[in-house]
Amino acid sequence: MKTPDWPGARGGAAGYTFIEMIVVASIMAILATAAMPLTRVTVQRHREITLRRALKEMRTAIDRFKDAADQGRIATIDLPASGEGYPKDLETLVEGVPLNNDASGVKLKFLRRIPVDPIMQSSEWQLRSYQDDPDTKSWGGQNVFDVRTRSEARALDGTYYKDW
Repeated sequence: MKTPDWPGARGGAAGYTFIEMIVVASIMAILATAAMPLTRVTVQRHREITLRRALKEMRTAIDRFKDAADQGRIATIDLPASGEGYPKDLETLVEGVPLNNDASGVKLKFLRRIPVDPIMQSSEWQLRSYQDDPDTKSWGGQNVFDVRTRSEARALDGTYYKDW
């Protein structure tokens, strides 16, 4: 007598055994556990790259503001007293300042928005004014000379984020 030709109709020749499925599941579990640390490192590297870009963007905006103030393109009335030509806060870089001797109302803007700190997940940054000590943790409030993250954590290369 002839057996039918559909799968599973024969004695046990078609399909996987339970042992084969356990072996495949074990191999997949091992590969998944090996990929988890790599995923964590990749996410951390992405945050670090984003932090460096944000800091560079804000520091460049501060430098452009200082250059415009030094060139006289910003009226002295729009500069903070004893600010040494630096902006009074980060919002000034976003809102912009009127051009000196220009009645058209055109504003010089230096940032589109204040970036979010990818390490702290916040738009709060540690600011430093020109008059502050380099190692201070509090902002004097006179102007914005520099900006850095509030995070006390270390980067993957061992340096502190706050030292960037």
